[in-house]
Amino acid sequence: MDTNNLKAAMAQLQSELESGGKLDPELQQLLKSLDKDIQSALAANAQPEDDLVSSLNERTQAIDARFSAEHPYLSTTLRDVMDTLGKMGI
Repeated sequence: MDTNNLKAAMAQLQSELESGGKLDPELQQLLKSLDKDIQSALAANAQPEDDLVSSLNERTQAIDARFSAEHPYLSTTLRDVMDTLGKMGI
């Protein structure tokens, strides 16, 4: 697993979120929940369960769709996070 790439992508996403303007509360909550679950998957030090991987993938894609429409400048960074998770088997 290359957690350094994922951490860098997550840090970049956080930085862009902070500098890019106001997000609606629902999208903020979705991102916080996704981040928490990604951190939990990384902390497990093992292959995450298939249900968790499926859930992370589905939620990340749904958030990406919203970013593409509402915050296009963030979409690329979120896709980097998705790609890194995929390469890690998450």
